[in-house]
Amino acid sequence: MGKDSYFTGQPVYSQVLKLLDKEKILQISRSTKGSEAYVKRFDGYQHLLVMLFGVLKHFDSLRELEIGMKAEAHKLGHLGMDYLVRRSTLSEANIRRPQEFFASVYAYLLEKYAKFLADSRPPKGYKGQTHEPKDWEKLLYMMDSTTITLFDNILKGVGRHPKSGKKKGGLKVHTLMKYHVGVPMVVQLTSAAKHDHYLLKEVHLPKDSTLAIDRAYIDIAQFQRLTDEGVCYVTKMKKNLKYEVLDSITYVNPEGLVTHIDQKLRFTRGDLTHEARRVELFSENKKPVVLLTNNFDFSVDEVSEIYRLRWAIESLYKQLKQNFPLHFFYGDSVNAIQIQRWVVLIANLLITVISRSIRRKCAFSQVVAMAPLIKKSWLRWCLKCFFGLYV
Repeated sequence: MGKDSYFTGQPVYSQVLKLLDKEKILQISRSTKGSEAYVKRFDGYQHLLVMLFGVLKHFDSLRELEIGMKAEAHKLGHLGMDYLVRRSTLSEANIRRPQEFFASVYAYLLEKYAKFLADSRPPKGYKGQTHEPKDWEKLLYMMDSTTITLFDNILKGVGRHPKSGKKKGGLKVHTLMKYHVGVPMVVQLTSAAKHDHYLLKEVHLPKDSTLAIDRAYIDIAQFQRLTDEGVCYVTKMKKNLKYEVLDSITYVNPEGLVTHIDQKLRFTRGDLTHEARRVELFSENKKPVVLLTNNFDFSVDEVSEIYRLRWAIESLYKQLKQNFPLHFFYGDSVNAIQIQRWVVLIANLLITVISRSIRRKCAFSQVVAMAPLIKKSWLRWCLKCFFGLYV
């Protein structure tokens, strides 16, 4: 083969790994209790590299991962590895190395790149129009959870298999995301039976923040706590809530159609009293949408837009499930499953940093697909020829 400059350079995967600080990660591993216990060669950093390789390659089992590593054995030096790990070693590491190490690595990377992700976010567009972010957008958070079903009864069940009737185990991922950053800021992994509003009790946001949540998080006591802390919430209202209407205004357009109803409510739960605002929005050919908030200064359009932007966290879950392997796991223990989930979040963060570094818009899935397969200069040529992009 001729010496073609398009096929020279380091693999793209090694470029992804340049976003990692090896010494810092080893320091995190040594400071995590049990992470380096009984370890001879396979330290926390190499464990992270191998798991990232499997996640980005979409391998479904340890056997596939071992074969894939053998196929790339001549490139292990570029990855900072000095030997080829066996699947038995990796399986044992997934059982023994605590998942808290990977959680700490994710927290470190988030702290390192959060400012870059916030600054590199493109102007928000809606219906073909773009505009600069409003003041409340800079402190806009959204909270939600998603369930990953497991067909082994590992964690407390989330339902039953439609054919066999066997109870399915489940992992629930509770997430708090900052809108301008675009990746999870707080992540809690629990069994699927854990209620969604579990994370709402644990999180304390900065003053003047805005939190967009769905109606699964409705808790009047927590809403009063948020109000006392100076945090605004916007959620969809449940139909069976009991309240007292203090004030109500109905708005009508020039054609005589009701556009929205703005009400002030009072909730009473024993000794607790909470005042909130109920906004009911009407639109042609659609069901009315009823929103609940503790902010009486926002316009109706702003309240509606805040709840609409909550869809960003749903898009995040879709992105994770479509681009990374979350249907098959490299172990059947709780620790192994949680490790793989943390590695997926780390991979998502690193690929997001790379995709934000590209000067022009490029689909996240395209970057994920090319990252583990193509050399850097060949990736540049592909992006330039097919997408008109430069990296």
